[in-house]
Amino acid sequence: SENGTRCVLPSSSEFPEGFFTPQERKDGGIVIYFIIILYMFLAVSIVCDDYFLPSLEIISECLGLSQDVAGATFMAAGSSAPELVTAFLGAFVTKGDIGVSTILGSAIYNLLGISAACGLFSTVVSRLSCWPLFRDCLAYTISAAAVLAMISDNRIYWYESASLLLIYGCYILVLCFDIKINQYLMKKFSPCCTCFTKAMEENAEQQPLVGWRDESGPLIRQQSRTDSGIFQDELDYSQLSTSLHGLNEISEDHPNVFTMPEADMKRILWVLSLPIITLLYLTIPDCRRQFWRNWFMVTFLISAAWISAITYVLVWMVTIAGETLGIPESVMGLTLLAAGTSVPDTVASVLVARKGNGDMAMSNIVGSNVFDMLCLGIPWFIKTAFINTSGPIEVNSSGLTYTAISLICSVGFIFLAVHLNGWKIDKKLGTICLVLYLVFTVLSILYELGIIGNNPTRVCGN
Repeated sequence: SENGTRCVLPSSSEFPEGFFTPQERKDGGIVIYFIIILYMFLAVSIVCDDYFLPSLEIISECLGLSQDVAGATFMAAGSSAPELVTAFLGAFVTKGDIGVSTILGSAIYNLLGISAACGLFSTVVSRLSCWPLFRDCLAYTISAAAVLAMISDNRIYWYESASLLLIYGCYILVLCFDIKINQYLMKKFSPCCTCFTKAMEENAEQQPLVGWRDESGPLIRQQSRTDSGIFQDELDYSQLSTSLHGLNEISEDHPNVFTMPEADMKRILWVLSLPIITLLYLTIPDCRRQFWRNWFMVTFLISAAWISAITYVLVWMVTIAGETLGIPESVMGLTLLAAGTSVPDTVASVLVARKGNGDMAMSNIVGSNVFDMLCLGIPWFIKTAFINTSGPIEVNSSGLTYTAISLICSVGFIFLAVHLNGWKIDKKLGTICLVLYLVFTVLSILYELGIIGNNPTRVCGN
């Protein structure tokens, strides 16, 4: 510290050196970085579209999960794999606060930015249920408050990290009894809260799902092995999104990924993506095909690993590009890096929202944040309970108060915006969330730069 100014390490210190020197990047080499960034976006969309979501569909069918529970558990865990890797790196490799800053710093983007993307890029209006959103927002508020309370004294003890695991365990327990809790609350509060009945009845009319029916009063969700909610099909095979490859119909055995689309633009995109298509085809079993259908868990795990690797390269390239363009470190961390680490969540949520499955999209958005809190608890607990038992983990909690207020406000705003919008995801909600995200981001940047508050920062060495 120097005259009250906080010194932070540059983000590039967490990554290997780039392909070019700073001068070479300024002389035109940065174009290569932007090409890689765009290609990584394409790669993430292919992994999610062709492998991650299909494996999630089969997992949901086998476990009889509804769309919101599937979105809050397996989908959130898989798309948040980069955050888990980042948290382990921060705890065991870099010994810094990269895990805390990445997860807490991108929380507002996850809530408002991805919600805006779902509303603006979705081609259909998705109806939302009251209970799943309330359940996930409450769980996230509790878990965020727990993390913020733990790091308030700049120390993490083993029992504090264990409490994070306990909170997530309670969240999973609630999801296990989600149907019974949902039924009880609907019977209890439907006379005084119309959102429990009106929104779900509209949801049933707009999005009929196998396994949903009226029984003994208000609409009550019934478990069914076909009620996974991602795609509906008379066959056991998922009706997968194939926009990247120009395929509109799914046969009994899914067509080969090397089938060239007929449309010119899709054909160009297919040729450009052929290297990543080939690499994924050779390394991930395609559970859409009859031969690999029983390998869906392998598909899920390997696709999650690929998502982590691609996101790492994406954030690496974004970090170097941001430094080359002279973007301030604090601004880049709250915008480019936050969006970069959340690319899998964004792609997965937009894909299912475009299918009309709003509950799954919103549960993934909020549920991934709940899982992010667990991502902090696991490495912290392993390190304090088994590796370094002599003392707590030291963390830097500067800006904690503002972060806490931002997180709580963003959760409240997203819930209020959905309620005022009639419990549906559309372009109106997307616009509202985008405006709110821009407001929060501008305030956060002004705070990090020391223009408001008393928290000026500078990059160490500058």
